[in-house]
Amino acid sequence: MKLLPNGPPVPFPVQFRVAGPDPHSLRLRADEVKALMRTNANTRGVNDNWNESIKVIRLAVDQEKARALGVTSQSIAQASRVLLSGTTVGQFREGDQLIDIVLRQPQTERQAITDLGNAYVPTASGKSVPLLQVAKPQFSWEPGVMWRENRDYAITVQSDIVEGLQGATVTAQLLPELKKLEKQWAADGHADYRIHVAGAVEESSKGSASIAAGLPLMLFVTFTLLMLQLQSFSRALLVFLTGPMGIAGVALALLTLGRPFGFVALLGVIALMGMIQRNSVILIDQIEQDRANGVPAWDAIVESAVRRLRPIVLTAAAAVLAMIPLSRSVFWGPMAVAIMGGLIVATVLTLLALPAMYAAWFRVKR
Repeated sequence: MKLLPNGPPVPFPVQFRVAGPDPHSLRLRADEVKALMRTNANTRGVNDNWNESIKVIRLAVDQEKARALGVTSQSIAQASRVLLSGTTVGQFREGDQLIDIVLRQPQTERQAITDLGNAYVPTASGKSVPLLQVAKPQFSWEPGVMWRENRDYAITVQSDIVEGLQGATVTAQLLPELKKLEKQWAADGHADYRIHVAGAVEESSKGSASIAAGLPLMLFVTFTLLMLQLQSFSRALLVFLTGPMGIAGVALALLTLGRPFGFVALLGVIALMGMIQRNSVILIDQIEQDRANGVPAWDAIVESAVRRLRPIVLTAAAAVLAMIPLSRSVFWGPMAVAIMGGLIVATVLTLLALPAMYAAWFRVKR
C-alpha cells in the first residue's frame, strides 16, 4: 500500500537516492537506509520507489533436447505468448478505428502454472510436441519497477515528515549518519554503492543554480539602467547598495510565519531588490532636483525625505496588501511572505538610512 501524496514541489520532502550496479545488492543497501531513516523521530511513512517484488514465471529451456527435436527458442516464445498473452492475427475496422483481433487460450485454460502443459510447439519435422517436454516453468520474484540514474540502478528512499518542520531540516539531520553508512559500505568492499541527496533539497538547488547562472548578467543590466537614469556612477552605486536592505525583513517574516527559504522565496528576494531600488531612485532623484533648484544640500536631503515619505510608503503598502491573499498559497506563500517582510523593513531603512548614506557619501555638512 502507498499513500497518495499531493502538493508541490515533490511528493516526499525527504529523499535519498541509493545508486549501484547490482539490483539485488542495491535492494539490501536501500533497506539499510530505510532502517536508519526510521530511527529519526521526525520521519513518517518511510518507503522507496521500487515497490514490492512481483511474481514471475520463467521457462528454463533444455537446449540439448530442443535441438534434438528441432524446436527453436522463438517457437517456444510464440507458443507461450499465444497461451498467456495472446498474439495479434488480424484487425477489425469499426468506423474510423482499427481493433486488433487477438488469439489466446480461454481464461479457464491459462489460470495455473500446470496449464502450460496444454501448449504445443512445432518441431522441424512439422509435428508438435508439448511445451513441458523441452522447457520447465520456474516460479520466482523480481522487482516490479527498476529505476536507473546515470546508467546505474537507483532506488530512491523517501519519507514524509512531522508537521512544523521542513524537508531540508530533516535531510540535514539524516545526512551525517547516511554518510557514515556509505563509508562503512566502502570499507566492506561495496564502494560502488553511493547515497545522493534528492527530493526538495535537490529540486531547490537546481532552481537556485539556474538563477545563479543568470545573476551576473542581471546585476550588470540593472547597474547599467541605474547609470542611465541617474547619470552618475556614485549615485547609481548608492542606489545599488540599498538592494540588500530588505534581507533582515525577509528573514524575520519567514521565521515568524515558519515558511521555508526555498526557490520561490529566492524569487521573492530578487523581486524585492528591484522594489527597494525603485524607491531609492525616487528619493535620490528628488534630492538632485532640489539641489539643482538652488536648495542647500543638507536641506535638500531632509526635505526630500519628508516630501517623498507619503508616495514611498503608499506604494510599499499597496504591494504588501496585494501579497496578503497570495501568502496563504502552499507554493507561492514563501515568496509573498518574503516580499511583505522585506518591503516593510526596507521602506523604513530607505527613508532613514538612505539620506544618511547620501550625506556621508558626498560629505554634506549641516
